[in-house]
Amino acid sequence: MQPRGLARRLGPRDAVVIGLGAMIGAGVFAAFAPAARAAGGWLLAGLAIAAVVAYCNATSSARLAARYPSSGGTYVYGRERLGPFWGYLAGWAFVIGKTASCAAMALTFAAYAAPGFERPAAVVAVLALTALNWRGVHKSALATRVIVAVVLGVLAAVVVAGLSSPAASAEQLLPTGDFPVRGVLQSAGLLFFAFAGYARIATLGEEVRDPERTIPRAIPAALGITLVVYAAVAVAVLSVLGPQGLGSATAPLAATVTEAGAGWLTPVVRVGAAVAALGSLLALILGVSRTTYAMARDRHLPPQLDAVHPRFEVPHRAELAVGLVVAVLAASVDLRGAIGFSSFGVLLYYAIANASALTLSRAEHRPARLVPIVGLAGCLLLAASLPVTAVVSGAAVIALGALIYAARRVRRP
Repeated sequence: MQPRGLARRLGPRDAVVIGLGAMIGAGVFAAFAPAARAAGGWLLAGLAIAAVVAYCNATSSARLAARYPSSGGTYVYGRERLGPFWGYLAGWAFVIGKTASCAAMALTFAAYAAPGFERPAAVVAVLALTALNWRGVHKSALATRVIVAVVLGVLAAVVVAGLSSPAASAEQLLPTGDFPVRGVLQSAGLLFFAFAGYARIATLGEEVRDPERTIPRAIPAALGITLVVYAAVAVAVLSVLGPQGLGSATAPLAATVTEAGAGWLTPVVRVGAAVAALGSLLALILGVSRTTYAMARDRHLPPQLDAVHPRFEVPHRAELAVGLVVAVLAASVDLRGAIGFSSFGVLLYYAIANASALTLSRAEHRPARLVPIVGLAGCLLLAASLPVTAVVSGAAVIALGALIYAARRVRRP
């Protein structure tokens, strides 16, 4: 008998919405401040670099996802194109980095929605969204659609309030001083954290209808919409607060509407940030659980996680395991520095995706060779430019994963 697979229930709109829900999340409410501290007045240059690398990664991922429409994303692509070790390493980097991102998003939600009760609220949010995912990916897509609509409305209000206010100045957008190479690259690496959600479409490849057509269209569509939104938000907050004000802001979008004389929007921004964090967390749990399921199916993770619910047709054990781990992290660990750690793992994940895309032939619809080359080089460069603590801790965790793989190979060739 053939093993039971996941149900293909997601159409093109659902795929785009899930990608938007993963990208247009809490990162846009928080990532601009540390990026501005790194790049100063050259923030928009950092955003442009992050967008170029994201485009290359998205194009490579889309072509590979159409070729291998199964759960796991780059874990599958690396295994099929480069060999088992590289697929395993991509899956390891994704699961570890994105599990940290899940906990960070849960804590971000709680900080906006329940100040003073962050950890209990974060745990409740994780368990609630895990239960929602258990009921089926189609219900998760419907919830994500509502969340994306709310967040886009809030961001539109911030942009309009900022750009239409007397406090906005076009001079604030003009960079001054020498071009800080490392600072701009570091800001691009930090902003990449907010772009990285398009992989969620690829990791759900086994649940997308007509994946050969849907995925290559959905990924660039979601990325393009996100880039337009981020550019508008960046211009608004930078023109109102300026590089120094933006870099010192703890809640840059709330500070923007306050400085613009629209303080009545501050509670709306807080609600939007909380909803955005929920949307990111929902999409993250979807993606991490599918990669966990794919790795368990290949016995790189405990085989007990290789199970599909007979009624809801989702990898319920993998979802439950991911939800419990994230809940424990959210309850016990301070993950304010998780953006850098997560970016390191995700950039390595996409570096392997670009290397895999380089092996595609023309008959397999390989993108222009320059695209994966720029993507691969960009990922490695941005990863190396992240804060030292993120690079050291990320490299240590990746090395640990490689040692585990080697130990398993020795024990069971």
